[in-house]
Amino acid sequence: MSRLGTFLAFAGLAAGVGAAGYWAGQRDLSVPAVVRDVQAMAMRALGGEAEPMTSAGSGAVLYYRHPDGDPVYSATPKQTDDGRDFIAVLAGEDVSFDEPGKADMTVVEANSGEREVLYYRNPMGLPDTSPTPKKDSMGMDYIPVYDGEDDDGATVTVSAGKQQRTGVKTVLATKGTIVRPVRVPGTVTLDERRVSVVSIRTEAFLEEVADITTGQMIEQGEPLVRFYAKEIAAAGALYAADLKSGAGKGAAGGSLQRLENLGVPAEAIAEIEKTRKVPISVTLMAPRGGVVLERMAIDGMMAEAGETLFRIADISTVWVMADVPEYELGSVRTGDRATISIRSLPGQVFQGEVGLIHPEIQSQTRTASLRIELPNADGLLLANMYADVEIATGGGRPVVTVPDSAVIDTGDRQVVILDKGEGSFEPRPVKIGGRGEGMVEIMDGVAEGERVVVSANFLIDAESNLKAALSALTPAEEQP
Repeated sequence: MSRLGTFLAFAGLAAGVGAAGYWAGQRDLSVPAVVRDVQAMAMRALGGEAEPMTSAGSGAVLYYRHPDGDPVYSATPKQTDDGRDFIAVLAGEDVSFDEPGKADMTVVEANSGEREVLYYRNPMGLPDTSPTPKKDSMGMDYIPVYDGEDDDGATVTVSAGKQQRTGVKTVLATKGTIVRPVRVPGTVTLDERRVSVVSIRTEAFLEEVADITTGQMIEQGEPLVRFYAKEIAAAGALYAADLKSGAGKGAAGGSLQRLENLGVPAEAIAEIEKTRKVPISVTLMAPRGGVVLERMAIDGMMAEAGETLFRIADISTVWVMADVPEYELGSVRTGDRATISIRSLPGQVFQGEVGLIHPEIQSQTRTASLRIELPNADGLLLANMYADVEIATGGGRPVVTVPDSAVIDTGDRQVVILDKGEGSFEPRPVKIGGRGEGMVEIMDGVAEGERVVVSANFLIDAESNLKAALSALTPAEEQP
């Protein structure tokens, strides 16, 4: 071709490109289609063979869309308000998330004889079935229903592409323990079994009280008070006389028993047996070591029989009393592990167990008290300290558990969506138990190892309910 011819060809090509752009804009064609047409024009301009023009899409017409790209669609041919035709969208042009050729593969698999196809159902969930493969008015393939797949009318089949788009996720139901912490306030109290009262069993005159004050720590056997009691002196004199008479300690059993009944210390009785004399005064010793809670004894006072002189508490072990609300009481058991934090001892944590749950509900607070025993060898825990108690409930036998998100709770029923494999999902009513740490106990309905849906399960449940409702409305003669 001469230079003049080449120049004229390129000039014609440029004009053709402009015309093609205008023509494509009027018809809303895709860029690849315009490029292919321009390439063909160029080949013809240069004297080459033009490749046959191919359509961007192939297959049946799925629907018709607005020529300006507006989100307006139609199942049948339609025109805009200004008289322009809607553009047909072919099967090859529509965006699909399913695997290529999946519909064809489904038919091939159905015809392979591996599973018997009962019938084909409408892809939009309409009450329409067919004994043979067919398409609906939108050009969508009917979905095959296999033997044993649709017995209950609620099982739904979701394609892999749809699962990906909706974000369906599944996990296995496992055996485990449901641990749910119950957090309640508490107070440190003294162990009632470790509190002693020091008193005299008869009327006595207190001659001398030890230099001991309230709040002071004392040791067991430490002297507390020296006193004189007329009744004790008389009983001691009788016991000494019996011993002097030579009758022996066995014959003086009556007078000895009287001294013991009056609470005379064993040391004082041993002194009478040794010296055969009655001591003028008797000294009381501390019955246990601990802290002095109360001192009522005063030098020179006359004490009545049974009057409290001292109160002493052993604080090597203390209690934490916690108040549990009535609605939480059913989940707390004796022996549950408890973690105690003391507000005045930041950073220190004490471990214990629930030792007792009081069988009584406080009428005003609707709470029940429970007791936790804690060792207190260092004496850090003081009576009436405030405590924060966390009780780990439900940590007993292993149970079948699923994540909280797997359970659809409508108030009237609880449902779990089971993944039966190959895109089939079945709603399963369940009976739930305790909850804790993002897990829920399944008491009935799901076994260990079954796979449940934890994401997008509401969509599957809604589709299943719709399918069941449509199946109930479908006349019997419409079934193949």
